[in-house]
Amino acid sequence: MTRAQRIREFLENDLAVPIPAVPVPVDQGNPVAGKVYGIEELVSGIEALLDGWWTSGKYSLQFSRQLARFVGVRHAILTNSGSSANLLALSALTSEQMGDRRLRPGDEVIVPATSFPTTVNPILQNQLVPVLVDVTLGDYNLSVNALAEAISPRTRAIMAAHTLGNPFNLDQVMTLARLHNLWVIEDACDALGAQWRGKMVGSFGDLATGSFYPAHHLTTGEGGVVYTNSPRLKTIVESFRDWGRDCWCDTGCDNTCGNRFTRHEGSLPFGYDHKYIYRHIGYNLKMTDIQAAIGVAQMARLPQFIEKRRENFRVLYSLLADLADQLLLPEHHPEADPSWFGFPITLREGRTPPRRDFIARLEEVGIRTRLLFSGNVLRQPAYRESMFRVAGTLKAADAVMHQTFWVGVYPGLGADNMHYIADTIRTILKRKVEL
Repeated sequence: MTRAQRIREFLENDLAVPIPAVPVPVDQGNPVAGKVYGIEELVSGIEALLDGWWTSGKYSLQFSRQLARFVGVRHAILTNSGSSANLLALSALTSEQMGDRRLRPGDEVIVPATSFPTTVNPILQNQLVPVLVDVTLGDYNLSVNALAEAISPRTRAIMAAHTLGNPFNLDQVMTLARLHNLWVIEDACDALGAQWRGKMVGSFGDLATGSFYPAHHLTTGEGGVVYTNSPRLKTIVESFRDWGRDCWCDTGCDNTCGNRFTRHEGSLPFGYDHKYIYRHIGYNLKMTDIQAAIGVAQMARLPQFIEKRRENFRVLYSLLADLADQLLLPEHHPEADPSWFGFPITLREGRTPPRRDFIARLEEVGIRTRLLFSGNVLRQPAYRESMFRVAGTLKAADAVMHQTFWVGVYPGLGADNMHYIADTIRTILKRKVEL
């Protein structure tokens, strides 16, 4: 009997470890998201724990290769969160190793006004200027028309999310980027498995990011990834992730370059240990091998997770389709095959109770809701003194801030949950509840 088999037997028989029920019974609540896992994740994580390595190691290598194959890119660089992935991806473009295309303080990066804060924050943290553009109600992605009008001589990059797993128009965005020589970072944290013209999102831009927080398509507890097809960008991202060092040795390895003690860099002494030469102002943002081992087990479930999200979305959409005069239901481009993170709904002004009352009623009966992240990020208190450029109006972003919310379609839910959500929404609209 292998060690893994012994661990499984111990967990199943001696400890009788409980595994969360799937789907979640309606009377036990309807979360927007959550972990879906089985005994395999526990066995894999314990195996990594017993190996005694714990930092990035063999499971990290396996997990990163699986992700790269799945998304269709050459490199997947693991990190400790999706937010860190965004920071690493944007910071990589500021490296002096990028030559004339290096992002410099004062350069502009276009972002949708409804972005998650940690899509915007790396821009500010690198002394760049976020250029806020409006979104399109229904798909909640950046407006391509607003994007085209926002480009200025200082614009150097576009950083945009595939909102709630719904791909933005990659044809038009990539065409504009090539026309104006702009970098593109796809924030695909909510969109693992989404496709555009049959190709995975995350494989179009110069860089892309992913997240493995428990709410996402697969989880390692905390965790993230940066995708790229560029060997140069891979090395730079890894440098920022690994303290900013110039050395590219894997954890636990020495002298991969064969010149560990023969370099002369700047004003350092000749032969200074290459493991302690720093090229960037970096961090330690690595993923542990225990997390990666859980990710390896989750990868086996990923196709089912994605299909279950799509199935739940289809069921809920069909149940609400005749309420289009009161609810703006989600839309997607014909070339997009979303991998839904959630089901967004915009209340049509004057035809429904106010949003705060609407979602309060949903929450009272166990249907958990979320707003569309920051709404209009410009209105958030954290950014009162931040330097932005606003391109055009942010009318749709303001509508999102006041009228939009979303409910869950994650794999822990099933058809009964979707019917319960739809029935409750119908009741609220029919009674026009005053709370």
